[in-house]
Amino acid sequence: MRILFLERGTLWTYGLPDGLRDLGHQVRASGPVREQSLRQQLRSYKPDMLISVGWGPDHTRKQQRLVRKLATEYRIPLIYWSTEDPNFTDVFTLPLLKRMNPDYTFTISEKTAKRFRQLGYPAAYLDYAYHPRVHYRTRVKKKYKTDIALVANAYPDVLKKYPKLYRNQSLRILVSPLLKNGYRIHFYGRNWSRMKSILGFSIPPEWIKGHISYKNANQVFSSAKIMIGLQNYTDMLTQRTYETLGSSGFFLTCDTPAVRGTLKPGRDVAVSSTPEETLRKVRYYLKHESEREKIRRNGRSAIARHNYTARARFMLSTLKKKGVIR
Repeated sequence: MRILFLERGTLWTYGLPDGLRDLGHQVRASGPVREQSLRQQLRSYKPDMLISVGWGPDHTRKQQRLVRKLATEYRIPLIYWSTEDPNFTDVFTLPLLKRMNPDYTFTISEKTAKRFRQLGYPAAYLDYAYHPRVHYRTRVKKKYKTDIALVANAYPDVLKKYPKLYRNQSLRILVSPLLKNGYRIHFYGRNWSRMKSILGFSIPPEWIKGHISYKNANQVFSSAKIMIGLQNYTDMLTQRTYETLGSSGFFLTCDTPAVRGTLKPGRDVAVSSTPEETLRKVRYYLKHESEREKIRRNGRSAIARHNYTARARFMLSTLKKKGVIR
């Protein structure tokens, strides 16, 4: 099949598109969603399927309606993979589904998939994953070598608006106690300089490393002794969980049902439930390299089946069963 991702060619150039390519399909990114350029691609490339992902600069109301119009006009199945559920389901995803009316929707939230079906939208659960061509162990790079690192955007506005979001608690468990006790953390991602009111401490400017490209993040995962892994929900795993473990990084994260459902604490991953436990775990694993090495290798093995080739295979088999594609 020829598949066109409605994407500017940044984050979603990797991952799921790679998994689809592994299965023998041609995959392209559309670039900015504009009518003239899209029409030209639909005529020349003649895609058999359109895929839209998440919440990005091309998800304005106007563009959502345009995508639906062109999918109908050219009779191409339109698939949406929702990556903002369940926190933004009501404010973003459901309005998008009404305007875009995808032929099928996948979501990273199992509960939300059920809700979509109850509302009349054909939907299934499709979680994040890792891809071995992007997420793999590298040699330790001097540029990224450090005891502790965190790769994530800070989202201060979201955290203030949604104080009950578990990510707030995850930060208080994993990050605040380390800052309070003077542990140096290298922060990769946007807006960490705006987090004092949430963390309770200012992050020294020299610890804030800024944005890192998706494709280079595995060098941080491979070079830091301990990767801090935030969780957004207790019943779901973050994208970074799969990507860090796929890159054989040592992962310290929150002790949640979702983490325990896929990984065994102490064997595949280190977990913490309290600030005090975080401090104990960091002290211990910084001193015990052999145990750290063993756990990071086990973590990679534990999530081996959660790769984007398997996710792509599930997506296509579901679409065939539902009669969306041949």
